[in-house]
Amino acid sequence: MTTALITGSTAGIGAAFARRLAADGHDLVLVARDAKRLAEQATELHDRHGIEAEVLVADLATDAGIDAVGARLSDRKRAVDLLVNNAGFGNKGRYLEVSLEDELRMLKVHCEAVLRLTSAATDAMRERGRGGVVNVASVAAFVPRGTYGASKAWVVQFTQGAARDLAGSGVRLMALCPGFVRTEFHQRAGMGTDNIPGWMWLDADKLVASALADLHRGKSLSIPDPRYKALMGVVKVVPRGLLGGVTSRTGRKYGPQ
Repeated sequence: MTTALITGSTAGIGAAFARRLAADGHDLVLVARDAKRLAEQATELHDRHGIEAEVLVADLATDAGIDAVGARLSDRKRAVDLLVNNAGFGNKGRYLEVSLEDELRMLKVHCEAVLRLTSAATDAMRERGRGGVVNVASVAAFVPRGTYGASKAWVVQFTQGAARDLAGSGVRLMALCPGFVRTEFHQRAGMGTDNIPGWMWLDADKLVASALADLHRGKSLSIPDPRYKALMGVVKVVPRGLLGGVTSRTGRKYGPQ
């Protein structure tokens, strides 16, 4: 039996990863800020699937939170075989409408925490010759659309670069790039979703199943839906200047309200 550590485990994509991995028989380390929700999640997954579910309360927007999770990942006596860096959030508003403090907090969670936790996990995994890391990014990484997209672009570039550097070590790294997923993400950011077309929404459980299959295949990038794969194919051939104008208008139409 292997152990997976999931950040942002109590909702959305993180919760879907927890459900799927527990159903597959993996022990879990569940990481989030809300102790009550973590305890409830751990109890439910243990009772339903018979796995061990450890809870770790940590705020990855703080050094103390990152240090705590990093220490758990570095513990050679309690090996973590799969890390899912899922914790993240969005800020409502355009550039300069969002406070610099909030922008830096986002970069702390999306970039610094991902770098430090991936490094802690893969250092231990490389010693054992096996392990995997899924860093949750977004299709927003591929279009010029604000600080959120920029931070997720960093996740993609970092993950794919690290995957190449660790090729042959037995450690797999993959950036997961979903589109719109029905989670608490938009509600927490105060973003309206009524104007997002139905076809753009993805199911979190199906997304996770596809992502784990891609990780098993050794992919370093996963866009887990044919609709978004087609959209990203179009993005690759559209001139960057034109794409910036289109994504700006689309963001105003389908983004925060």
